[in-house]
Amino acid sequence: MGTHIGSQRILLPSAQVSSLTTGSITLPSARGAFDSSITVDYLVVAGGAGGGASRGGGGGAGGLRSTVTATGGGGTLETAFNATTGTTYTIVVGGGGSAGTVGSGVTQGENSSISGSGITTITAFGGGRGGGLRNVGGSESGAIGGSGSGARSGAGGAGTPGQGYDGGTGHRGGGGGGAGANGSNGTTSPDRGGNGGNGVAVSITGSSVTYAGGGGGGHSGDGGTGGGGNAHDASTSNGTPGGANTGGGGGGGQGNSGSPFTGTAGGSGVVILRTSQAASSTTGSPVYTTSGGNHIYKFNNTGSITY
Repeated sequence: MGTHIGSQRILLPSAQVSSLTTGSITLPSARGAFDSSITVDYLVVAGGAGGGASRGGGGGAGGLRSTVTATGGGGTLETAFNATTGTTYTIVVGGGGSAGTVGSGVTQGENSSISGSGITTITAFGGGRGGGLRNVGGSESGAIGGSGSGARSGAGGAGTPGQGYDGGTGHRGGGGGGAGANGSNGTTSPDRGGNGGNGVAVSITGSSVTYAGGGGGGHSGDGGTGGGGNAHDASTSNGTPGGANTGGGGGGGQGNSGSPFTGTAGGSGVVILRTSQAASSTTGSPVYTTSGGNHIYKFNNTGSITY
């Protein structure tokens, strides 16, 4: 079939033309249609909180939201979003909270997020700070991911459903809440801090990696799987910070008569995107890999992506 549109003559088989209007051709959707929407799976992990000082509670893990494998806080999997070609999406990777010192200093983790035109902003909340002395852990205003834990006799805070779990109660410091489990309570026998709650294993990159473990309570509490920092030990070893780009909470500090008193810092968060189509441009130097025909962008720092 031959037809003229304007000054152009176009030859098309008659079976492929559904209708003709002046200046346009409408083709059946099954033939030659271009979809400007791209399905994006994601993992968003916020920064973990710092651990408290002086038998302080472990820092809560950063909140975890995922469309793949499992999400945080016992929630159901998140729904992938549809990105539009040519639209730039902003990726924010939250930093870890600072370590607690005697009397001050400990902070919660920072939020991580994905935002852009046409989508509802996806936010994972920073972990709640570990308590110091008799302070309640995770006592910030607003939402938090995995909650910070209490120190000594203090109670742990509550995590955010769908992102993280509660922190433990202190005798010594309680363990920080992880994305996958509550932090455990400190105990009198044996005399030690509680362990951090475990994180959640996610396979968005093609390999299973665990993120967002809670920090161990001081003294001697172990960090949860997924980057949770260990607390300072009573006699043998210093604590460890939350793992970088895992959202792990920091470990709690040693007792009043021991050294060091301070807690440790929380780990930074991470944002990972997975699509069937490669991006046209990025900022922030994400790590690019492929797996099973998918294009994967791991943001360890704040940046942007355009498809």
